[in-house]
Amino acid sequence: MIKSYWNKGKKQKFITIFVSLILIIALFMFRDDYQPALLFLRKYIFVIILSLLVLFFGLRKFRSSESTGKRLGILALLIGFFALIYVVGWHLKLYDYMKTYNVFNDLNKVEINDLPLTQNERIQPLRNIFSMANESVGETKDVSLPHLVRVDNENKWTMAIQPSEKYVMQQISDNTEEVFAVSSTTPFPRFSNENRIPVTFSIGESLKFSRNTYNAVVQRFNPWMLFNYEPSDTFYMKNDSGDWVQVVSLIKWKGFFFPYPSFGGVMIIDSGEHDFNDYMERITIGKGTFVSPDEIKNYPFLNKQNTLAEKVSQLQAESLKFLGGFSDPLPWNMETAVKIPLMPKDQNQQPYVTDFDFAGSNSDAYSGLYHWFGLEPVGDERTSLSYSVFIPADGTDKMYYYDHATKKQGYAGVSAMPLKVKESRKEYDWNASTPVEFRPYIKDIAGRKRMFFLGTISSISDTDAKQFDGSATPDLVLIDSEYRDVIWIDVKHPSTWDKEVYDQLSEAWRASEGIGYFYQDDLMDEDLMIQQAVDSIMAIPQVNQNKDEIERLKRKLDSLQAIEDQD
Repeated sequence: MIKSYWNKGKKQKFITIFVSLILIIALFMFRDDYQPALLFLRKYIFVIILSLLVLFFGLRKFRSSESTGKRLGILALLIGFFALIYVVGWHLKLYDYMKTYNVFNDLNKVEINDLPLTQNERIQPLRNIFSMANESVGETKDVSLPHLVRVDNENKWTMAIQPSEKYVMQQISDNTEEVFAVSSTTPFPRFSNENRIPVTFSIGESLKFSRNTYNAVVQRFNPWMLFNYEPSDTFYMKNDSGDWVQVVSLIKWKGFFFPYPSFGGVMIIDSGEHDFNDYMERITIGKGTFVSPDEIKNYPFLNKQNTLAEKVSQLQAESLKFLGGFSDPLPWNMETAVKIPLMPKDQNQQPYVTDFDFAGSNSDAYSGLYHWFGLEPVGDERTSLSYSVFIPADGTDKMYYYDHATKKQGYAGVSAMPLKVKESRKEYDWNASTPVEFRPYIKDIAGRKRMFFLGTISSISDTDAKQFDGSATPDLVLIDSEYRDVIWIDVKHPSTWDKEVYDQLSEAWRASEGIGYFYQDDLMDEDLMIQQAVDSIMAIPQVNQNKDEIERLKRKLDSLQAIEDQD
């Protein structure tokens, strides 16, 4: 048809060339709009090819068949095939099952036999920070989702103050002009003054068209990356020059039969207002500097940083259900199958980004930020802690896990914590408040490493289930995962937490484990020795050496008393 139209004359040739150029330019300029379709083909390419082949040969056989019965039989087989694909692949989630198994085989798994210590404990959970940040901005501004990152050797919550999605004109014309950077270790988060950083980004998560972060990053992809990469979480941090940048985590899809996501590096977007030349660059080849996973080591500010997409780490942690073999997670097995427990009431789900200290451990893991998961058995009624999973937050190709179940430690898991907290304070109005985000708290206390869960008591809005408020001084709890005891700690004095735990649990530990005495620095050595000696004496059963003689005299006295009564 096009050939016949081309041969009609010069006008038709001009129109054909003009329309072709328009189509080519449109395909080039609007590739960020159709890239999700390319990703869909990439993710399900095996199923699509298989379905097309079955459909092609089925229809060809249908057309060549003369009998009505054969045609109806072929149609029934085709319908049955596609129904089977839907039921097995999507309804029974076999496709996700195989995808997760591919992730498991691709992982560089390292089992550790010694838990790391936690450091730089964060006080407020993510949802509290998000709510308090939104309280500090105006009507036409929104706050991006907070992320815990390292800024100037300190862990901080960072988020952009960006044009609100409710006002389209601001999204088109305004820039992102400020960034919140709030310390994660303080019970008093401040969203003003020095924590409100003036920095301009003409590319942002809430901006429109070519200035949108997603669009700008996708436009930067080459043709091969369009089929294999997708942008994910956006982080705000300082680069090696001390300038604020956006770091967009990339997901790379691997494999053919059942493609699976992996860490694909990052795209770095510099701050600053852009002129006309930058505008032309945005709409043509996008913006950003691509850094592959192998090149991250060349950027010090990206090392031991939080740049890994949570979508990737969640699938990596979930894939540990295959440690017992390919068939173990099937419904009739499940001896070692595990899951990531879901926390109720729209609170932040795992992973919980936590700062761990691996110094002194028998592994090559660095000390810094990790995505932590507490995996539990598959059943809803099972809440024990099976595995602690530590995934390097900077995308390092390793995953560390600690097997609690095999060691028969009997620790309680994250999903068991809320009820224990509520049981410990029955006077609370637990309809208006709830304990949230139980991140690990691992410390050397009373002679050995002990694992606790640190939780925050948050109030929940009556009108918005996603709006949490922990106030500037929230109530904090530590729950011993082994003894299940709840310790309400003083949020304003983190240095006293370990002693508060010891004061409450030392007697239980002493009775169960036979531990010695700790936190007795205020006593003199002599006083301590006397105290311990008294405690030892009190623990020895008292034996009366004159017991037999006393019993003999008592019986004699009773006899004399009886004779006297008879007289």
